[in-house]
Amino acid sequence: MQLQQLHLHHFRNHSGSDLTFGPQVNCLLGDNGSGKTNVLDAVHYLCHTKSYFNPIDAQNIAHNEMQMLIQGKFNRRDQLEEVSCGVERGVKKVFRRNDKVYDRMADHIGRFPAVMIAPDDAALVHEGSEFRRRWLDSVISQFDRAYLQQVMDYNKALNQRNMLLRYFAENRTWDASALEPWDAQLIPLAVAIHLRRELFLEEFSPAFQKVHQEITHGAEGVGLSYTSPVPDSEEAFAAILLEVQSEDRRHRRTTVGIHKDDVRFELGVHLLKRFGSQGQQKSFLIALRLAQLAHIEKVTEVKPILLLDDIFDKIDDKRVQALMEHVTAGQFGQVFITDTDLERIPKLFASTGSDVRVFKVERGEVIAQ
Repeated sequence: MQLQQLHLHHFRNHSGSDLTFGPQVNCLLGDNGSGKTNVLDAVHYLCHTKSYFNPIDAQNIAHNEMQMLIQGKFNRRDQLEEVSCGVERGVKKVFRRNDKVYDRMADHIGRFPAVMIAPDDAALVHEGSEFRRRWLDSVISQFDRAYLQQVMDYNKALNQRNMLLRYFAENRTWDASALEPWDAQLIPLAVAIHLRRELFLEEFSPAFQKVHQEITHGAEGVGLSYTSPVPDSEEAFAAILLEVQSEDRRHRRTTVGIHKDDVRFELGVHLLKRFGSQGQQKSFLIALRLAQLAHIEKVTEVKPILLLDDIFDKIDDKRVQALMEHVTAGQFGQVFITDTDLERIPKLFASTGSDVRVFKVERGEVIAQ
């Protein structure tokens, strides 16, 4: 899959940009704050229906403007498809594919897969388990529509159950039977989601370890461990929910479920967060994203777009060179990459024989070189 053309109108600091991209490597070069990362985020918008960096749509509209528009033309399986996202302040976002408005944004997820690697990925290591669960959900949802629906249904039922628990606490009352309809919804959904996450990580981990070895030349061993309070059977989970009812009542929320799942990032036998250097953490995250891209392609038979933002941040030149060799080895599709150095990345790619297109970005203006 390739993004051939991109039009930006009042998106962040781009008042108006029309870009035509190459099929392999597209380098966006410029100073910090010039708007190069915004181009990558616009691509992410078209693929995922939202910004990678700021999920509040109105905050992505240029200052003092009322609306923004992102349009793209994709070549997907030899078919030309047009995708657009329009946002107006105070009005619901409008997302179109081939001029047809989506009734549900979820129907777009997975059709135009893209994987972003950015400094913000550090949150996967350093922040709470919700970031790693969100990563799990975002990957699986791109090739498993049923899973996406299950997660949305689970979150709705969980929210209703938590509202009921808060109502009990605020009104100093209790009716355990009122929880039963929500438990009846949560139990099968939780077990199904648990089993799907478990299966995904079993399939994904060997590929992740292989990619990590390739970009680090086997410098260290890594692993992913799935932890969940949800068992493999509905009967067992139903028993747990009954057992923790007093805790739920005291905390005014559901204390056990797949919303408590986590993925341990491991360096050898240790926790990456505690024992990994900045370079080791960055290499781990890059391998995670590249394996994610490969897994999506394997399942969907569509090559995702790879978006590399500020790849030199906290990683040495040797590992960057190994990464560049990896992404141009033939198994990857279209790549977008940003850098503040106008020569560094083009030089790295010079020896690979790749089709490299260079764009200079200044104050929201993009100029092909």
